[in-house]
Amino acid sequence: MTPSKLTLRSLILSASLFVSLAASALAADTYKLDPTHTAIVFHINHFGFSNPSGKFMNVDGTVVLDQQNPADSKVNVTIPIATIDTDVPKLDEHLKSKDFFDVKENPLITFHSDKIVQTGPTTFDLPGTFTIRGVSKPETLTFTATGEGTGSGEIKGTMAFDRKDYGMTKGIPFVTIADRVEVTVDLKGKRVSGPALVFKQ
Repeated sequence: MTPSKLTLRSLILSASLFVSLAASALAADTYKLDPTHTAIVFHINHFGFSNPSGKFMNVDGTVVLDQQNPADSKVNVTIPIATIDTDVPKLDEHLKSKDFFDVKENPLITFHSDKIVQTGPTTFDLPGTFTIRGVSKPETLTFTATGEGTGSGEIKGTMAFDRKDYGMTKGIPFVTIADRVEVTVDLKGKRVSGPALVFKQ
């Protein structure tokens, strides 16, 4: 093979690779979570009768949705525990203590997805790693994409976890506070890159 042919072939391969990478990049939408319109709400049974709730605000994170390859999508969320709000200040302080979240030693809750599994036109399972109090466990968030626009997108999701798995054993075994914590997630993100998001029906 002559040098000129080798150079031409290299250029063709390089061009093909560039087109492939460009197409892959265009398939992904990156959203930055809007902390003023994003909330993580939790519910837990108390004494078997009531289900008090609380929420976290100022949630930070990104969502990358690959429309052509949903399995390559990913979500990273960081929750500052100090923003916990139950509408009961004394309860907020107790939840921040070592009995529960131990905010001084572990100020953040994080969730990092492994992949996104599309289960319907606008529904997804999001398996990933959930970290509380320095303990990381696999958990799955189930969510629905509820809307998209020229520059934003919204999803609503649910998940549940056992607080004992993360070292929060206060009230156990006296069953004053349930082990299982139910979580609802409302995420709104502003698109920072990628084309408009279109769900396939």
